[in-house]
Amino acid sequence: MHLHHLHHPNVTERRHKLVWFVPEDALDATREAVFAAGAGVIGNYERCSWYTAGTGTFLGQEGAEPSIGEAGREQRTPELRVETVVPLDRAEAVVAALLAAHPYEEVAYDLYLLA
Repeated sequence: MHLHHLHHPNVTERRHKLVWFVPEDALDATREAVFAAGAGVIGNYERCSWYTAGTGTFLGQEGAEPSIGEAGREQRTPELRVETVVPLDRAEAVVAALLAAHPYEEVAYDLYLLA
């Protein structure tokens, strides 16, 4: 099958993939925020995302105020990696919504331009 035969908006629409890491108790709040800002739409489906469990590590330096653990001590904490799609024109609003809803002082996220 050749891609030029696919005429579905899911394939041709320019989008980003947003990935973020969050404690499980903040999963729903962050998903709600990014969906309300316009993320998670694939064709006729809304609120599309994928997530999996993992372990986040960090070492807060002097002056940091981590929501988990304490500055100066390396932390290992269970987190979820969450992914969703974001239309090009909604990227700034979606990231702002994520940052506002996320409980961490420094939010770990990536925004990838999809081909």
